[in-house]
Amino acid sequence: MLFDLRPKSRREEIFDRDEEFRELERSIERYPLTLLLGIRRVGKSSLLRAYLSENPGILIDCRELYAESGHIAREDLVRELQSKGILMQRVLSKFRLKLNLRFLEVEPRGASLREIFRELNEVGEKTGRFIIAFDEAQYLRFYGSRGGKELLALFAHAYDSLPNLRIVLTGSEVGLLHDFLGIGDYGSPLYGRVGGEVYVRPFDGETSKAFLKAGFKEAGVEVSEEDIEKAVSVLDGIPGWLVLFGAKYLEKGSFQEAMNATLEVAKGLIFGELSELEKRSRRYIGILRAIAMGYNRWSLIRDYLELKKMRTPEPRLHELLKNLKKMGWVEEKNGEYSLTDPLVKLALE
Repeated sequence: MLFDLRPKSRREEIFDRDEEFRELERSIERYPLTLLLGIRRVGKSSLLRAYLSENPGILIDCRELYAESGHIAREDLVRELQSKGILMQRVLSKFRLKLNLRFLEVEPRGASLREIFRELNEVGEKTGRFIIAFDEAQYLRFYGSRGGKELLALFAHAYDSLPNLRIVLTGSEVGLLHDFLGIGDYGSPLYGRVGGEVYVRPFDGETSKAFLKAGFKEAGVEVSEEDIEKAVSVLDGIPGWLVLFGAKYLEKGSFQEAMNATLEVAKGLIFGELSELEKRSRRYIGILRAIAMGYNRWSLIRDYLELKKMRTPEPRLHELLKNLKKMGWVEEKNGEYSLTDPLVKLALE
């Protein structure tokens, strides 16, 4: 169902993403490394899961790994790969293959990631190729003691020497992911290695309305055009919020109750993300609040922070704004800043 709150896992469950799906297929066919990019809750994970339901591969949730301890150790990643063993065997059974995956029998402390990748490449020899996907891959910069450099070297090895292995990285903090990979940075192990990039963008207004109409039709519920337009005016084109509203409408039966419930859930999720952001710098929250209140130019943001007793040197403010753009919280156009998610504005207000 379109209004199922869980990530979608089949192509037919995803609304109006045929072009993005084709782009992902073409990129994985052509490049050893593919980036699947887009802001939070836009549908990247669903698109990737649907692709993996039709192709042999595994998915690692990097944010979940990071959240467990605030960093990612080699043993954590090996253990997660091993925990996918049953899933991999199921995938392989679709191709009527029975392979002895040796790394599943090794203690995490003694396992080699390079050997694991080589084994998965061997699987790819039998299936055509094998995909290892990392969701929210910007968190891999917290891997190990060297900012993830060991993993980048492993990815470079796979790129050059493992022709049957494909690596897919998703990222909602697009700039941070680009910085981490350093494909254009001479000091990065991935320097000069061209990868594919697929962007998943929010729906436009008409597509958002069509999505809600299709979801309500699927559920056999009639909803007025006015309610659908009001929902889109508040939630914009972010599929995650549209799905949540649709599910709440089916539960509550009225627009206002459904919207109130949607905003309450969204506020909790956003506050959690803002709390994580505030740990890096409380000025991030001050900047976002300034933009939410209409102080949307650099000088106005500076003045707002000073008014709130968070005076910030100009170079530091430039750096903070650049980081917020990289993390996908804000956009800049013609010198004016805006929040990428309309519900962040409501939460901050």
